[in-house]
Amino acid sequence: MTATVHKTPRAEERTGPAGLPNPAPRPEGEIEALKHVWRAPKGLNFITVVNNTYVGLFYVGTAFLFFILAGILALIMRTQLAVPQADIVSQGTYNQLFTMHGTMMMFLFAVPAVEAMGVYLLPNMQAARDLPFPRLSAYAFWAYFFGGLAFFCSLLFQVAPDTGWFMYPPLTGTKYSPGINADFWLLGIGFIEISAIAGAIEIIVGVLKTRAPGMSLDKLPVYAWAMLVFAALIVFAFPAVILCTLLLEIERAFGWPFFIAEKGGSAMLWQHLFWFFGHPEVYIIFLPAAGMVSMMVPTIAQTPLVGYRLVVLAIVATGFFSFGVWVHHMFATGIPQLSLSFFSAASMAVSVPSGIQVFAWIATIANGRLQLTTPALFILGFLFIFTLGGLTGVMVGMVPFDWQVHDTYFVVAHFHYVLIGGMVFPLFAAFYYWTPLASRKPLSEKLGRWVFGLMFVGMNVTFFPMHLTGLIGMPRRVYTYPAGLGWDWLNMTSTIGAFMIAAGVALFLFDLVRRFRITEDNAGNIWNAGTLEWLPSGDYANRSIPRVTSREPLWDQPHLAADVEAGRYYLPNAPTGGRETIVTSPITAEPQYVVQMPGPSWATVLGAFFTAAFFILLTVKLVIPAIVCAVIAVGMVIWWLWDTDPGPAQATVDIGGGIRLPTYVTGPMSHSWWAMVVLLMVAGTLYACLLFSYLFLWTVSPDVWPKPDALPELPWPLLPAVLYAASSLAVVLASRSLRRVPAGGAGAAGVWPMRIALAAAIPLVVAAVATDLAAQSGTGLQPTESAYGAVVYMFVSLQGFYAVVLVLMGVFTLARSLAGKLDGVRRGTFDNTMLLWHFAVVQGLVGLAVTALFPRLVGG
Repeated sequence: MTATVHKTPRAEERTGPAGLPNPAPRPEGEIEALKHVWRAPKGLNFITVVNNTYVGLFYVGTAFLFFILAGILALIMRTQLAVPQADIVSQGTYNQLFTMHGTMMMFLFAVPAVEAMGVYLLPNMQAARDLPFPRLSAYAFWAYFFGGLAFFCSLLFQVAPDTGWFMYPPLTGTKYSPGINADFWLLGIGFIEISAIAGAIEIIVGVLKTRAPGMSLDKLPVYAWAMLVFAALIVFAFPAVILCTLLLEIERAFGWPFFIAEKGGSAMLWQHLFWFFGHPEVYIIFLPAAGMVSMMVPTIAQTPLVGYRLVVLAIVATGFFSFGVWVHHMFATGIPQLSLSFFSAASMAVSVPSGIQVFAWIATIANGRLQLTTPALFILGFLFIFTLGGLTGVMVGMVPFDWQVHDTYFVVAHFHYVLIGGMVFPLFAAFYYWTPLASRKPLSEKLGRWVFGLMFVGMNVTFFPMHLTGLIGMPRRVYTYPAGLGWDWLNMTSTIGAFMIAAGVALFLFDLVRRFRITEDNAGNIWNAGTLEWLPSGDYANRSIPRVTSREPLWDQPHLAADVEAGRYYLPNAPTGGRETIVTSPITAEPQYVVQMPGPSWATVLGAFFTAAFFILLTVKLVIPAIVCAVIAVGMVIWWLWDTDPGPAQATVDIGGGIRLPTYVTGPMSHSWWAMVVLLMVAGTLYACLLFSYLFLWTVSPDVWPKPDALPELPWPLLPAVLYAASSLAVVLASRSLRRVPAGGAGAAGVWPMRIALAAAIPLVVAAVATDLAAQSGTGLQPTESAYGAVVYMFVSLQGFYAVVLVLMGVFTLARSLAGKLDGVRRGTFDNTMLLWHFAVVQGLVGLAVTALFPRLVGG
């Protein structure tokens, strides 16, 4: 279906002063209708809320909780290291502490915290009523909440991971880590990978498709640009860590030797996959923080950001360069000199776009009049600390210097300067800056200065001495050390600094408990900011959705807030009787249609709980209960999806200004189609990483690759290929039949041909995977014998996973058809199933070509 915008008459002929689309008074009762459909549930049902303003705050609060817990672990470690030969904790406990500290700070605090701020801020900055998939946001949060708490509790039972947050094989193989400690890392944080990817899909579609009319890309807030690149980094970086954790867990559980050198595996494969994720991870954390700084600096200087286009270009360039520096972490592994030179140069290049942003902030401050508020202090502290961290980053990017300080406390100092300076300080600035948006009162300026002072001084007292500690030889990850090496006073100084940071955080918490009160009647725009998040709002977000004409609308349109509150702009009511917002075009942000969004549901909370339970139970080897939880989780997801495609409530609705928009579209204009495309990018990246693993293992141990006569005979791969193609053809025929079904035509002629074709596609795709598996096993190939067998069976297993997903989606689509919820107009569910189906078929054909032809090409 193609959206048509109807205007009656031309909008410019109806506008009043300042180009307002609705100069006439709005009918009474509209605001009551908005409050009714957007209200949060009461009592116990409140936890089912999906409004971004609540879910975002839950998210931020949980991330901050993990920050505090990880900080407590750091204090224990610093106390242990304060003096030589201390015995506060044992070596084993210390190993668990530093592993959990790093894992929690990176996976449970840093990424979720910036993603949480995006969930809260983006709809407000873009004047959208909510993100396009509110239940997905809620599911992502609750999976993170339940799974994160269970993961932390592994410390209480002495089964926490103890091999470092980087989990290098062979140390993490069953030979050296026979217990379940490593499994807690590999499976216990699976929920955060799901949560991060769900949030990334939400953010990409939200930024590109749910902006205020007129907010073209050149008027997009810098923070929205930063979050868009942040989400893209997650899409293309997280699949690498998903794959390597999956490979290592399969090796531990079933003996498939991906990383065992004796059987053709390679521990270097883990490092390549992990750091392909791990270095972009730094920018996944930094870019949203930098985006927040780019929003706060113009306000504290009361002048527009200098070099907006250059800053946006720098953000995009940083995201691009971040994928070219992963070997920066592997300079000491014996890689070829050419690789060392290339990645050292790339490490230098990635500092250029960061420098552009820093100079833009400095120029903006110089161009305006600095207001020395608490957010301003934290931003100035960030500039100082992050710049020092960047300088030491350039140092460790030089190969000879990196060889000297690798695995010493110099590196610990460097990445804490980068991560605390580049993310924690901007985040605290954001807490003080945006608290008036959510709370009745802002946080105390007087106490805020004390918080900043303690954290800034404590940060430098803690980590600056570590540069010296590392340079004089103290290695990382040691739980104690002998006296007389010159490390004593430096470690004591660092410990004192750590407690200063803790005192600052404690003071912040005291102020938060004292003054933070969630209310619709918030403190308001106390900073005189110019961006849309400071418009008057409630549970329904803005009273009406404005048309944007500049980057600082509140500065350039003095009466904008009053006009929005009076309902003089778009969608001042609830025309479909439910929750909705305007979907706009991705480039120019012109209105396309009104999307109907689902409300609160227990399915999101229960689905997240059982998802987290599945990973945790699988970790502790309770396989049957884990499978039961997985089945329940899938059932909950199906429950929540059932009513998220309501179909067209009306053909078109009036949004104001004489503009009528459709309430339902499908195809490339649909936000759900965009979400599926982003998900396919995630899946495609994961498959590309598996192809890389296959080729890398061949370069390492070509001797374990079979001779051509040991492979399945060539007719065999053709059979699953034909079955794959036939299943895809059946889906195409089903799609053509569905087009002939009129709206509401449950008994139309095209319904049963569509159902029969889709039903036929299901066994075809299952048979394709089964015949591929039979062909490989028929040669006697076993996944436990060699890395070759392991990676080939991994190809088949991944296709088997897709076959299961396609069966579920196919049955779900058929069920919607039988329930009369699928026709030629209301076909969003079918289109998404079809997209994934064709992707899985193409992926299966690629896998067949690689496994059938590559060994023949290289084996003679």
